[in-house]
Amino acid sequence: MYKKILVPLDGSELAEYALPHVINLVKDGSVGEVTVLNVYKVDLAPVGAKGYAQGINVNQIKKSMFTASTKYLADVESRLGSEGIKVNTVSLEGAKPATTISQYAKENGIDMIVIATHGYTGLKKLMLGSVALGVLQESHVPVLLIRPDSCRI
Repeated sequence: MYKKILVPLDGSELAEYALPHVINLVKDGSVGEVTVLNVYKVDLAPVGAKGYAQGINVNQIKKSMFTASTKYLADVESRLGSEGIKVNTVSLEGAKPATTISQYAKENGIDMIVIATHGYTGLKKLMLGSVALGVLQESHVPVLLIRPDSCRI
């Protein structure tokens, strides 16, 4: 049994392919505590050679992104709650989502990470990168990768 699992979600439908698997794990008694994590990245691209565009309120942008993240997680919590599953939700700002996810797992006694993957291979994977692959490489705990049905042969 895994006492604490972490489910990183980025707000996409694809990422949520992990949720039915989490529901099954909880209902089977294989999992105790579920934490759903959303890592948001505040990406302020420099404008011109002198730095950032004038008039940008970075704190307002961060607050807005945090609010959107917590609202999204509240919706996920509600949906899982309707299945009888209690979850913890966490919103974190992070420049590198895979590193933020792996660090959170390590610092919070997570026993397993459950994450969906796009299933990209070859050049597409190299071009687009993969948070799931990064988590797999950086994690100190087991990682359950979920491939969406559309990626299966």
